[in-house]
Amino acid sequence: MGIFDFLKGKSAAAEEAEGEAVEFKDYRIHAKPRRQGSSWLLAGVIRKTFPDGVKEHHFIRADTFTSAEDAKSFAIDKGKRIIDERGDRMFD
Repeated sequence: MGIFDFLKGKSAAAEEAEGEAVEFKDYRIHAKPRRQGSSWLLAGVIRKTFPDGVKEHHFIRADTFTSAEDAKSFAIDKGKRIIDERGDRMFD
């Protein structure tokens, strides 16, 4: 871990790069799993464009996976469930 990573409070490798957007309804879901020891946490971002700009909802769950690819796949599924359950209320 470099000095700048230390100052930011996390290692550069602790977070997977944001994945390609998956379109679902009027939303875009990006998987963004986080490293936790030898596992990966399910995490992502949901975005939607409104007349006043783009709004984001970040989510992270306690679910862990052995590979980043599995965490990405489940993050997309979780994002879809969040959209179905909460819709635009997630941005309140």
